[in-house]
Amino acid sequence: MGKKISELTLKELEQKKKKITGAYIGLGIVMAVACPALIYFAIIQKNYALMVVATGSFISLTPGLTLITQIKKEIKARKTEQH
Repeated sequence: MGKKISELTLKELEQKKKKITGAYIGLGIVMAVACPALIYFAIIQKNYALMVVATGSFISLTPGLTLITQIKKEIKARKTEQH
């Protein structure tokens, strides 16, 4: 595994935040396209379990969003320490 957030330099934190944010934006776009398609197929095929999968899949974004929030807090804390 990688270093803990507290062990990273400010520059590494900024890079990690940018990288994770970009990945989650890309994943969000893919999910925004896939979920309506799953809902459409669920209605057409009368397989309503697909609707649960489509709406529940957004929960998979939670860990990454939590990590981004933690990184932002660490960056803010370090910037206030420097001043």
